[in-house]
Amino acid sequence: MPTFQYEAMTAAGQEVKDELDANTSEEAITKIRNLGYFPTKVRQKGGKKPAAAASMAGPGSKRRGGGKVSVKQLTQFTRQLSTLMDAGLPILRSIRILEQQQKPGNLRVCLRHISEDVEGGSTLSEAMAHNPKAFDRLFTNMIAAGEAGGVLDVILQRLAEFMEKTQRLKRKVIGAMIYPAAVVSFALLIVSGIMYFVVPKFKTIFGDFGTELPGPTVFLMATSDWMVGRREIAKDKYEDMAVPGWAIMILTPFLLIATFKIVGQFKKGKYVLDVVKLKIPVLGAILAKTAVARFTRTLGTLIAAGVPILEAITITKDTSGNEVFVRALGRVHDSIREGDSFANPLRASKVVDGIVVNMVDVGEETGDLDKMLIKVADNYDEEIETMVAGLVSLLEPIMVIFLGVVIGFIVISLFLPLVSLINNLTGG
Repeated sequence: MPTFQYEAMTAAGQEVKDELDANTSEEAITKIRNLGYFPTKVRQKGGKKPAAAASMAGPGSKRRGGGKVSVKQLTQFTRQLSTLMDAGLPILRSIRILEQQQKPGNLRVCLRHISEDVEGGSTLSEAMAHNPKAFDRLFTNMIAAGEAGGVLDVILQRLAEFMEKTQRLKRKVIGAMIYPAAVVSFALLIVSGIMYFVVPKFKTIFGDFGTELPGPTVFLMATSDWMVGRREIAKDKYEDMAVPGWAIMILTPFLLIATFKIVGQFKKGKYVLDVVKLKIPVLGAILAKTAVARFTRTLGTLIAAGVPILEAITITKDTSGNEVFVRALGRVHDSIREGDSFANPLRASKVVDGIVVNMVDVGEETGDLDKMLIKVADNYDEEIETMVAGLVSLLEPIMVIFLGVVIGFIVISLFLPLVSLINNLTGG
């Protein structure tokens, strides 16, 4: 009989490493769970590939999962499954009902795979883990915790609420930024049109006057030439630029986005980008509070679901979305494993406000860490909404003033030569 080496977590969050005999990896996982452990890695002794515990068991392990599913679809599915489970329907029947209701697409394919796996003897969490593009570690681990505790309907309800609150906050932030982005884009389009079509005509008129142009007008004409894509090489002689200014303006945002994505592929590059984002005035504070709200709600929800603290921190770290907080949570994880509290390494990381550390400290003292973390998330959600509204209110007058300055400069630059010409004609 083959021997399997495994790593697992106890209910108290302690890491366990041991060996056992089993015919297959699925049987090994079952034996580990019967011992009261949460397996994280299992591999056959002398084998080549370790297998993640969440994705090894069940008949679907040899079949590739379905494609990516939108967060909106996943949230709706979770709420519907929670309602069906609360009504007392068996899990297999619930999955099949929801599969029939779905439109053709990735989610329907995933649900068909899940129903086949569950019918074949897999648990729901194991079946979902075979579709990692649709159901991430946070989702599958919470489902596994609900199955282990016999409270799957409650966990599904909590998970649905968690996803709905996360989506609601994301929609509010995006919705608040649409108006400023639309105004700025439209204003840039108008100014670019003036520089490309209107200003060159004035340059021709001023050339016929034969008068020396003021400095602001010269700068405006040079900017217009750059936009059109030509440079002056001698008086009244021009050559075409290799890349016109209008093309540079259009390509620059795409090049910046591509650069950020390439840099973000590397761990150090992503860390530097996240540090820079958090230091941007006003916007950085919003991003920081959003990251805190996200990781506290995720961690609080996982702990409330019964996931061991160390495993919960690992999942939260992997889904936090910000490398600064990833590193901070990694230090917290290592400190807790060595016997320290949650609050001390969090305080030392200096990535959260003192109020967050204090509430975590109180939660540890009272045994209500999950409730305290969710309370922190709720408070930060409210602060984020207020800050976003304030940012939009601040951007409106800034945009009006900026556009007034730009348009005013263009108008003044175009009228200054006319004033000089009138003075010359009147002998003033």
